[in-house]
Amino acid sequence: MTTVIEQSVEARLVAAAPRMPSIPATLHYDRRDPFAVRMTFPAPATLEGVEVCWTFARELLVAGLQGPEGHGDVRVRPYGYDRTVLEFHAPEGTAVVHIRSGELRTFLQATSELVPAGLEHQQLDLDHDLAELLRDAC
Repeated sequence: MTTVIEQSVEARLVAAAPRMPSIPATLHYDRRDPFAVRMTFPAPATLEGVEVCWTFARELLVAGLQGPEGHGDVRVRPYGYDRTVLEFHAPEGTAVVHIRSGELRTFLQATSELVPAGLEHQQLDLDHDLAELLRDAC
């Protein structure tokens, strides 16, 4: 059975220049970390020249399709017709990207088929995770 979903998306970087360049990004969901979504930007698309990966709650992405959500490092909100804005805040600055809402909905539908919302806890093996944490404690 599939445990990971990856989907490429086209992100448009909002910059001071009038043209918003497209940058590739990948959305990633793993049922072993059922509450989280990762969004990865390849090295050529970043200022540092290294791959950058942001991890945030799947619930944030779902809610951000309907209205402004997030108060921390990642914020999501709808924008116009079939666009969603994701803001990534870091000490170095803020990156703002637009993504087609339809692409996000397709990705989220696939994650819901893998792990339905509200049933994420069933994917966790708390006994194993606790044993791993305590293994080196003695």
